[in-house]
Amino acid sequence: MPTLSEDLRFRGLVHQLTDEQLLARIDGDRRTLYVGFDASSASLHVGSLLQLALLRRFQLAGHRPIALAGGGTGMIGDPGGRSEERNLLTREQLEANLEGIRPQLARFIDLEDGLVLDNSAWLTQLSVIDFLRDVGKHFTVNQMVAKESVRSRFERPDQGISYTEFSYMLLQAYDFYRLSEDYGCELQVGGSDQWGNITTGVELIRRASGKPAYGLTTPLVTKADGTKMGKSVSGALWLDPQRTSPYHLYQYLLQSEDEMAGMYLRYLTFLSHEEIEELDRETRERPRRRAAQRALAREVCVLVHGRDATAEAERASAALFGEEIRALDERTLLDVVSEAPSSLVARDAIAAAQLSLVDALAATGLASSKAEARRTIGQGGVYVNNERVDDPDRKLGPADLLHDRYVVLRRGRRDYHMLVAG
Repeated sequence: MPTLSEDLRFRGLVHQLTDEQLLARIDGDRRTLYVGFDASSASLHVGSLLQLALLRRFQLAGHRPIALAGGGTGMIGDPGGRSEERNLLTREQLEANLEGIRPQLARFIDLEDGLVLDNSAWLTQLSVIDFLRDVGKHFTVNQMVAKESVRSRFERPDQGISYTEFSYMLLQAYDFYRLSEDYGCELQVGGSDQWGNITTGVELIRRASGKPAYGLTTPLVTKADGTKMGKSVSGALWLDPQRTSPYHLYQYLLQSEDEMAGMYLRYLTFLSHEEIEELDRETRERPRRRAAQRALAREVCVLVHGRDATAEAERASAALFGEEIRALDERTLLDVVSEAPSSLVARDAIAAAQLSLVDALAATGLASSKAEARRTIGQGGVYVNNERVDDPDRKLGPADLLHDRYVVLRRGRRDYHMLVAG
């Protein structure tokens, strides 16, 4: 059984350390650590999964985790990774966001021994005078300007940075200080883009109280092209199933590039080292089976949405190319074909079985002409609701309607079009 530090090393989760002895410390006595989470939306997204899983790894190793929601800092906004000023949120917006985020945080932490907190509890009670005297006095402007999140904005004179966002790092440092004072928190963990903020917090604690404080950063989760993981054609992938369905999360992970699948398995799952290495080997030797991607999609969906929703996502994924598509409920069906083009057809034409499949293929662009449509049907390359059609004279009728409204046409393996009767 590997130690926590060995596990973090194996998974590639150690990017920067404020103290080289930290890894030995986390293999020893019980520690309290925290990770901060942005409250700028009512849901966390896939990019948050690494940190959520990391809190669980520490808790399983015997440490006490704190998930800190940024209800206070969310009123300011972290300038890190942004080229322009954030729009300020109202307290009402932030409270609504926190209501959505809290249960997502609690899903990864055993609350019998871990905490989910909101930094507005102390930041909104802090006076400007107290903040300047007790926090601001410990840092020079020179130090703050040197931080990457600030310096990058200084290098853009057309944008610059407001004093509001300039002060963000001190507010986050104060979070660490308060958690140190109130809960004995010694360690802050975050993505590599948080290094400047984390080291500021470590410095504040050492200067203000002399207590031990440490920081650890992880790599950012990126795709093969270097962009952040968690973006799809339709936008961000959220952990809220009402905003991103379990099926879409499953499909997104299933489509991971071969060269990234092993890294994602290490970052985001709790599979053993041996299981991951076996999946690495199978991906190298039999990439067409996509074993690593299937394991990744399954494990992450179970973590985020539970086993029942994951089983439904797997069933929907299988139905994408099988006759089981008829058994899907309406919402899942729409998820399955959501990225396919669609067009409206007259319900009367289908009710009277007057719409020929050849005409439908030509009208939807699945075939360039009626002649090509007839030829493709004859070659066995056309499917209605995933059932192969070999009759060029086939008409679409009421029995073809799914949920009394939809007909899914497919040409070949991946070209879909959905007809909507109206």
